[in-house]
Amino acid sequence: MTTWNEFSEAAPRIASVFTRRHTATGNLCMLATLRSDGFPRISPMEPRFFEGQLWLAGMPNTTKFHDLARDPRFCLHTATIDTHVSDGDAKLFGVVKDVQDKALHQRFAEALFETTGFDIRGREFGHFYAADLTSASAVELTDGRLEITIWKPGEPERVVRK
Repeated sequence: MTTWNEFSEAAPRIASVFTRRHTATGNLCMLATLRSDGFPRISPMEPRFFEGQLWLAGMPNTTKFHDLARDPRFCLHTATIDTHVSDGDAKLFGVVKDVQDKALHQRFAEALFETTGFDIRGREFGHFYAADLTSASAVELTDGRLEITIWKPGEPERVVRK
């Protein structure tokens, strides 16, 4: 499993773009999952970094979490509103693992409350997905040129310039 911390060390350029865009949009990203009929579904999501891991957690009994329970593959894309992507954007690909650790859930809930004021302390978590990253890419404009950075586990980042 490639955790967020491991990914950040292996692919610092992509991690930097993802973190910058994630922060700039108030943590909003777009999550792509596969529906039961095989078609893609795109849903807004606020993934969180916690204890060195990227977590896909949220409101229970949503279709996106039903999708992930059935097929754990996902793509997470930073929300982009600039057609020129002047601040860059990033995509993370992977699979999720549903972590049912009540103590971890409560630590997460406490940290979420401390940082956002949103209170889910003491509640049961339906799904609490850890992201296992399997590849990633980022797009940036550098000196008027498009640079696409690509990463796969076990390989260094590589940059394609267009």
